[in-house]
Amino acid sequence: MRTRYFKLTIAYDGTGYGGWQLQPNAATVQGMVEKSLGKLAGRVVRIHGSGRTDAGVHARAQVASCSLTTRHPPFALRRALNASLPEDIHILRVQEVDAKFHARFSAKGKEYRYQVDCGVVADPFLRRYAWHRPRPLDVGAMRKAARLLKGRRDFSALAAKSERSPVRTISKLTITRQGDLLTIAIAADGFLYKMARSIVGALVKVGEGKLTPAQLKELVASKKRTALVETAPARGLFLWRVRY
Repeated sequence: MRTRYFKLTIAYDGTGYGGWQLQPNAATVQGMVEKSLGKLAGRVVRIHGSGRTDAGVHARAQVASCSLTTRHPPFALRRALNASLPEDIHILRVQEVDAKFHARFSAKGKEYRYQVDCGVVADPFLRRYAWHRPRPLDVGAMRKAARLLKGRRDFSALAAKSERSPVRTISKLTITRQGDLLTIAIAADGFLYKMARSIVGALVKVGEGKLTPAQLKELVASKKRTALVETAPARGLFLWRVRY
């Protein structure tokens, strides 16, 4: 049998995991998928994700790549993998690709979505999937601030740690509200560490009147992280899609 290459699209509830990436002392999504693949292949199988998600972060469509020596068609691989995975991790699609495909290095961009529960009383059914902020939010001010963040710039002020190349391009930053649920969608060519959650934290501060759009613009221009930026909790964040 020849070695074949596959692209896996994976959805998961990250509540019970220490994030995507393998860790020695915590259950991770990568670890669970590799364990399932190992059972199928009869050997250790390593997968490469499009990127890391932190503990508690969810994914609607994480992407991973791997190689397998198998005769099984993609649909049979998906069925076998899902049969041995826990209920909070599912393989949505298995696609055969060429050897050049790499989930991380072939990616052109990603979209994250963040949910904020704006109800006076927290919705118990959203407790794992949204950040409860009961104070009234000025969505108009948040949208004005969001427009100022679009484009290509240095996002050091909205990252949890400094990186060698902190310049990113945000192509989409929208805010929608349905009832008490506010959704912030951010698409970019790449994200710095905790950048998406920092953007959400800053926009929520604008909505609460603790930060003006102009102040946020100045903060980003300073390229320095300050206590004014709050990192939103992991539970409201979803890796929504990866673009190739």
